[in-house]
Amino acid sequence: MDMLSGDEIAEAGLTDWRKLAQGLHARYLVDDFGAGARFVAAVGEAGDALGHHPTVSLGRGHVDLKLVSADAVYREKDGTEHVVEWVTQKDLDLARRITEVAAEHGLAADPASVSVVELGLDTAQPGTIAPVWAALLTGDAGSQGRGSPSDEVRDATGRAPNLWFGDADEHEAPRQRFHVEVYVAPEVAGQRIAAAVAAGGTVVDDSDAPALTVIADQDGNTGVVCVA
Repeated sequence: MDMLSGDEIAEAGLTDWRKLAQGLHARYLVDDFGAGARFVAAVGEAGDALGHHPTVSLGRGHVDLKLVSADAVYREKDGTEHVVEWVTQKDLDLARRITEVAAEHGLAADPASVSVVELGLDTAQPGTIAPVWAALLTGDAGSQGRGSPSDEVRDATGRAPNLWFGDADEHEAPRQRFHVEVYVAPEVAGQRIAAAVAAGGTVVDDSDAPALTVIADQDGNTGVVCVA
């Protein structure tokens, strides 16, 4: 099934869900563990009916869900096809159904609280170093390029954050190569940036804002607040 564009996802009007990194994310608030477990069971039944299921995490006072298709099709301009992890129509369909299930259970969504953390590593030789990081992060060098046409490292179990590789020239002088990508809902990006600045950080690059805003700490280490 074809991967969907950002515009197509936005046009779906999924008020409970936010598109962060590769998938759709939602958080529903629950009174206790039992209520969360009952909701998760109902979500499982909804997934069975549609032949698709989310990743679920049941925490104290909330249930987090992620929807992504492992068989999305990405086409390059020349027609070359890649099977990638991304949002497809079946994710939109299940997201809508889960929203209905949540309403049936009297649960409220908290979309502003969802977030995803990824790692970025700038390198001139991603294909060479990726197997090392794949093995280190996931225990399997085959995680290199899983669900992506690039050398990005993705853990099938979701235990480790995704690691993607940015372009960099060969150089000898030490400089920061790693940085953290923090994906947040668009409505809280400004608040997150303001909090980092209030804590002593500095906005060093907002040329791609609101999609990407680079924040530096007092030592010059950078992280990126992302909404796309």
